[in-house]
Amino acid sequence: ITRAFTATDDCGNTTSATQTITIIDTTAPELTIPADYTAECSDAHPMDDASATDNCGEVTIDVVETTIDGECAGDYTITRAFTATDDCGNATSATQTITIIDTTAPELTIPADYTAECSDAHPMDDASATDNCGEVTIDVVETTIAGACAGDYSITRVFTATDDCGNATSSTQTITIIDTTAPEFTSVPSDYTASCDDDLALDDASATDNCGIVIITVEEVTAIGSVPGAFTITRTCTA
Repeated sequence: ITRAFTATDDCGNTTSATQTITIIDTTAPELTIPADYTAECSDAHPMDDASATDNCGEVTIDVVETTIDGECAGDYTITRAFTATDDCGNATSATQTITIIDTTAPELTIPADYTAECSDAHPMDDASATDNCGEVTIDVVETTIAGACAGDYSITRVFTATDDCGNATSSTQTITIIDTTAPEFTSVPSDYTASCDDDLALDDASATDNCGIVIITVEEVTAIGSVPGAFTITRTCTA
């Protein structure tokens, strides 16, 4: 602003002088940005706007977003560099940091426990899992625990689902194998009648089992008949 002053007396004599007022804008805008925050990778990640005021004019706000990878898919950082600039080029900058984390373990679904006869089918179904932010790897460790006999035992299957960030969930399926099926005789010697002076054929019985070895025991009982030389032998075979 220039102010030209002129002083004039009654006779028209004048003197002039000039005042110069220089107006400047060296004050940067006042910038308000969203607060830093930390959030789970599966949560909402609000990207709120910044605001700014200036002492003398309009303000333009620019933002530059940068994503910095972490050690796994669900861990990373977002930086948001805001810059508020007024009409005269005065600028203020500030950075918001958003930290994204993955601390949630996968959800694991495993096959149900069951009990089965040793000769039945023993399905070894797979487990399944889902994760809130990434891929899942499922490992299984099977352990067989012997029972009192060959056909009785149990199998434990420990499933572990692990996501990219190392969060893990474990669960155990127990399969109980039992043997409640008796052996089947494949042959038993037939009853017969013989003369007292004949050689007696005491043949063996045979049997098979659905799950193991079969032991056959024979219990013989002799009953004396009503006349000399007459008797009955009863042979009870147990498999």
